[in-house]
Amino acid sequence: MNKRHALVALVLALMAVLTGCSADKAAQAESDGRPRSPSVVAILGDSYTAGIGSTTKDQTYAAFTAQKLGWQVVVAGQAGTGLLAPGHDDNTFERLYEKQLAWRPAPDMVVISGGHNDWPYPPSLEQTAATRLMSKMRQRWPSTHLLMLGPMWGSGEPRTEALAIRDALKAAAKQESVPFIDPLAEKWITGSRDSGTGNAPQYILQDDTHPNPAGHRYFADRLATDLRKLGLADPVLGQDARRVQAG
Repeated sequence: MNKRHALVALVLALMAVLTGCSADKAAQAESDGRPRSPSVVAILGDSYTAGIGSTTKDQTYAAFTAQKLGWQVVVAGQAGTGLLAPGHDDNTFERLYEKQLAWRPAPDMVVISGGHNDWPYPPSLEQTAATRLMSKMRQRWPSTHLLMLGPMWGSGEPRTEALAIRDALKAAAKQESVPFIDPLAEKWITGSRDSGTGNAPQYILQDDTHPNPAGHRYFADRLATDLRKLGLADPVLGQDARRVQAG
């Protein structure tokens, strides 16, 4: 009986060890696999992002990009605003960040989208404001990806001042080692509604500025394509991939 009891005890001990190893491997496999919860992405911007008139934030390119890439998205911002442009309620992007985003848990990525309304301001001030905002975000959320999406333009050629603002934002992004997507250089919108040329008649409203519903979905397609090229379509996996490469 003693030998039998000893044999049973040995078998049970071996089973416990094997079970523990299996549990460890399962936990390791889960930690190495795709996260079950979607990436949380905040997009801060002007009317293109937050909506205007009958276009709500759930009907802009920001929401459509999230649907396409499977994000949990927080759409922040306000029409008429920019890094320097205060909009109707004296809200720059920095103030909107503090009011709408800074109090939240850290997202996986923040997209700063705009500059369209900043064309009347000096580019040097634009670069300073963009750098300050990105620095604030990094201090609060050190592990969060940042991405700068430059100005978008409606029908017709962008004015010279808008191109200068774009260049200032690009310089700020480079200074902070933040990826920059340039809709103007990539010519997301071409031609003009007035002349009936390019894709502007198809994607831009009669105000010659804002995208129509088809335009917002088109912008989402272009943004998603660029994010895939940058490895940021899923910010969580993109971060893990870079950690492996760094190691």
